[in-house]
Parts: sequence; C-alpha cells; structure tokens
Amino acid sequence: MNLIEAEERARVVAAARQWIGTRYQNCADIQGVGVDCGMLLVRVFVDTGLCAPFDPRPYPADWHLHRSEERYLGFIFDRCAEVETPAPGDVAVFRYGRTYSHGAIVTRSDPLTIVHAYYAVKKVTEQRVERDVTLSDPKRARKFFSYWKRA
Repeated sequence: MNLIEAEERARVVAAARQWIGTRYQNCADIQGVGVDCGMLLVRVFVDTGLCAPFDPRPYPADWHLHRSEERYLGFIFDRCAEVETPAPGDVAVFRYGRTYSHGAIVTRSDPLTIVHAYYAVKKVTEQRVERDVTLSDPKRARKFFSYWKRA
C-alpha cells in the first residue's frame, strides 16, 4: 500500500466514524439526522472525493426480501473490485433476504470491525462483527470490495 492509498483509506475510516450515532432512516443521507447503510457508503466515498456523485435512490426499505436482483452489489461493482481480505476503508457486504443488501465500511481487519447504519440498533455504530449474532451468522455470507483494487 502506497502513502496516497494509506491516506485515502484513513480519510474513509475517519469520515465513516463521523456518522456514528446518526439515526437509521431508510433512504436518508444527512449526518446527525438519518442515514441507511447504502447511503452511508455513498456519502463517505462521495464526500471524501473518491467517487463522483451518484444517487441510487429511491428504493423501498424491503426490496431485498422480494427480489433476487443484486441491486446493492450493482453500484458497488461499478466502483470497486472484490477482495478476499479487507483492509480499513474497504466495503463489507452481508446477505440479507435473497441478496447482499447490507453494507459497511471496514475500520479494522482483524478482528473484523465495521462502521454501518444498522437497523438492529437504529443508528450508525462501530462494532466487531464477531460480537453480533446476526452479522456473524454463517447464513449472512459476506463479501469484501475495495475501491483501491478496481479494474
């Protein structure tokens, strides 16, 4: 990892942590007011200047329960490449319902620690995945993507 990449990754982690405590709200993207997991990713990567502005909204809160289309992965695939082992600043996605539909920003690789807008606690939080029964459940298959490894 070169110095520029290390600085960018640190900016992503710092930006994600600024959202901690923001209430969970579907389709919202206002720090301190409300955000969901997808818009958290958008805001962090767009606001740090790493991605050009884009907006995947509108989407229903329960789209992942009724569709098999990997809609969430679509906007990640366009901007990142899948990696086996995440580093701070990378994106983690978890399977919910039929699709990968929950995303987070990795803040630490070992143990895997993430910042995410988490419906279960109704806010943005930073937590170790292994300490959460839902996220560590094997049926919540997870994948990792890196902005810095894109093709």
